[in-house]
Amino acid sequence: MIRKLLSAVVLAMATALPASADPLAKDVFGATPGPTGGNATSIGFYSKGCVSGAVQLPETGPTWQAMRLSRNRNWGHPELVSFLIGLSQAARQAGWQGLYIGDMSQPRGGPMVTGHASHQMGLDADIWLLPPPSMHLSRAQRESISSVSVVNGKGIAPSANWSPSHMAIIRAAARDPRIERIFIDPVAKVAMCQMETGNRSWLRKVRPINGHDYHFHVRLSCPSGSTCQKQDPPPAGDGCAEAAEWIKNRIDPSRVKPVPPDPDYRHPRSFRLSEMPRQCQAVATAR
Repeated sequence: MIRKLLSAVVLAMATALPASADPLAKDVFGATPGPTGGNATSIGFYSKGCVSGAVQLPETGPTWQAMRLSRNRNWGHPELVSFLIGLSQAARQAGWQGLYIGDMSQPRGGPMVTGHASHQMGLDADIWLLPPPSMHLSRAQRESISSVSVVNGKGIAPSANWSPSHMAIIRAAARDPRIERIFIDPVAKVAMCQMETGNRSWLRKVRPINGHDYHFHVRLSCPSGSTCQKQDPPPAGDGCAEAAEWIKNRIDPSRVKPVPPDPDYRHPRSFRLSEMPRQCQAVATAR
């Protein structure tokens, strides 16, 4: 009760300020073209944080291409950049030419003007499920090309685009000790549960979620030297039964019990700069 009262007081104080004195955090972080200097540090939480000393994933490498370059979201903690380059090399071993890398973070992280609630600490990245037809796309082509869905139109089974190579790449990602979670459509998760005949421990990190049939989302754990709020670990076990339940609920929506919306939830795009962690306020305005 006391915590909620204090939060209400802080919010009231923030909203009492002129908008120019306390802008939306998304507008400040979204307008910053480059990173801060200094050591790389992820700060806060995946959906309420920032990153100092971020580095840019090069637009093109031997086994990767950064997509949608106009968004300026190919930034992250050096550990994320290192992970993505390594995974792109693993993709080649799985038979692909490499990887198309979607949104990572903004140069200083923080809330985005459009899209994601997370991706704020330089530790999240979206990886397209499209096997790259070329590793020499122009900037214009990277704006127009689209990924493909690995789920059929009814949302209950894999599409013809799904392949063992997808599983090999996702398994390689999940086995990396730096990975905290991987988010993908439950249909893909169930397909991998059925295909795995060996060690299943990596499947625990693969979490079912809607809206992730064209890409999968990798999330790194808090790197050394950072000040992150930790996420609760995934539930014990391989999570395959849970993913199967998601599909059953799609087939028969009446199985789903309505959950009242959280009256206290706010999308990160609504956060004022004063509501962000204090370190992030300094990161956002540093020169």
